[in-house]
Amino acid sequence: MLVSTAYFPPVEYFALLAKYSVVYVEACENYIKQTWRNRCRILTANGPEDLRVPVQHNGCRRMDGILVDYSTPWLRRSEYAIESAYSSSPFFEYYRDPLFAILESRPQTLWELNWRITRFFCEKVGIAPQLIATEDFVPPADCAPGEDYRYLLSPKKEPLWQSRPYWQVFSDKFGFTPGLSIMDLLFNEGPESICYLK
Repeated sequence: MLVSTAYFPPVEYFALLAKYSVVYVEACENYIKQTWRNRCRILTANGPEDLRVPVQHNGCRRMDGILVDYSTPWLRRSEYAIESAYSSSPFFEYYRDPLFAILESRPQTLWELNWRITRFFCEKVGIAPQLIATEDFVPPADCAPGEDYRYLLSPKKEPLWQSRPYWQVFSDKFGFTPGLSIMDLLFNEGPESICYLK
């Protein structure tokens, strides 16, 4: 199975990862704007909100060479937004410090930031696919049918996976909100996240 890299990937991304023992993560494609590669969606008191990582190309378009731009205070704003959205969730305090430590380590590339975040959430939700970075770009036409999800998981497309409701901090205000980052599931369900994904 082949997926794109993603920043705080959506729950459906991890539902896919939970089905496979080996997962290839695309490192060699050209960076694509307005995708999960540098954004995620959380649920705040004002409704769903996208958090974005600003990037620099510096002449490189390949995913593993895209740099994170730390010249703006996006990191502080993102941590504040996550804290505001999830501080009252049942499991936030258990995962906050190691998660924020990944962000505060300031990985140089978007690829490395996403890689660390994805591995962190795999461990915490209790799935253990072997994640392998691709070494060459394989065009979609050359992939086996049903194995290439690089361009199917997108904030602009309908989810591939039918979410069933779980408790969310602001569900009394908005009802169940699908399509959120895996952090929403983990902070609200904790160790039971694995049951939801499988």
